[in-house]
Amino acid sequence: MPLDNIAWADHRASARDEVHYRARAVGPDARQMWLLIVNISAQGLMARYDGDMPVGTQLRITLPVVGTVLAEVRWSLGGRIGCALEAVVPLSHYYALLTALGGR
Repeated sequence: MPLDNIAWADHRASARDEVHYRARAVGPDARQMWLLIVNISAQGLMARYDGDMPVGTQLRITLPVVGTVLAEVRWSLGGRIGCALEAVVPLSHYYALLTALGGR
């Protein structure tokens, strides 16, 4: 069976909400960097980053409403990174966060 006939499915545990938010982050070397968060869920996010970000990198990302969150880079490809948050954002805070990020 040719691989081009296989449908790809996104098996994330939670849906992502589109946002456009410039966030400050700090890496393991304590160097400040800027991320453009393009989608987010209570468990993770995807951001654009102009640089090399190895998988496994631990980040501290500053977000409105919830403050600084710890995240681990799970994938990095073509100027985009996917991060898993160390702790799930409670839904009671997530909707306020989404509003502050300009979510749709």
